[in-house]
Amino acid sequence: MDAETPNAAELSLPQAFLLLATNDNNGKPEVPVFALRTTVAGAILAELDLIGAIGLQGKHITATGDAPQTDFQHELELIRGKSRPHTPKAWVSILEGRAEVLRVYEGMVSLGIVEHVGEKHLGRVRAVRYPEKDHAPEAALLKKIQATLGIALSDPEAAASTVTEAGESDGRWTDVGAFDVEASDAGTPDAGTPDSAKPDSTKPGAAKPDAKTPDARTTALIALLQAAGLLGKLFPAADLTRASELAKYYWPTRAVEDELRLIRLAEEEAATL
Repeated sequence: MDAETPNAAELSLPQAFLLLATNDNNGKPEVPVFALRTTVAGAILAELDLIGAIGLQGKHITATGDAPQTDFQHELELIRGKSRPHTPKAWVSILEGRAEVLRVYEGMVSLGIVEHVGEKHLGRVRAVRYPEKDHAPEAALLKKIQATLGIALSDPEAAASTVTEAGESDGRWTDVGAFDVEASDAGTPDAGTPDSAKPDSTKPGAAKPDAKTPDARTTALIALLQAAGLLGKLFPAADLTRASELAKYYWPTRAVEDELRLIRLAEEEAATL
């Protein structure tokens, strides 16, 4: 990883999610397109929340007075410019789309993390793919998630190769977006967990009782991956109880799950017509 390539901590949440949600070799998404677009929209909201640009007041998102410059300034101005506040789910519906996803991908192209590959059919560009060019940022992300979940994995870089296709899936967070360890101990192995409730650490890939306390960015990423149905594919040995709590109580991912649920219901109803 050269000086121009950001490490895991410097990637935005939409970049980190897309990097993990994309097949390294063929550059194709590992989740359905609708899930990819919806989760990227939620990741944009999560990113703006983490940098203090927006916040949740009651049931609505509002822009703060002062915020640092961000790659998602356009989205922030949209939120700031609305005549009336919207719910997180409403903003996910507004922001989800092909243009947002491509813009995040192209940002990673400019950083040398992925490359832009256009597939042609009968002389026309049929689809654009983004295979991996530099694996270091993804490897760093996988290592951070592995440490956070307390997974004993001999080769953290191999985790990405286990992704096939996304399946269905379903932290408790404080008001400032920090992970509340005491309030979300379900499925979290720690020193205070009774021995009978701890996972069997003698098994390969079993969760360790010394999982590290996560930082807010890594916790948000884990919640996004769980909401999209990717976490179990990336880390089959992970205890998803904890991740499900993160996705359930963190408002950006709850909005993603609500939107995905409606999309799936609409598809099921359309299939019965």
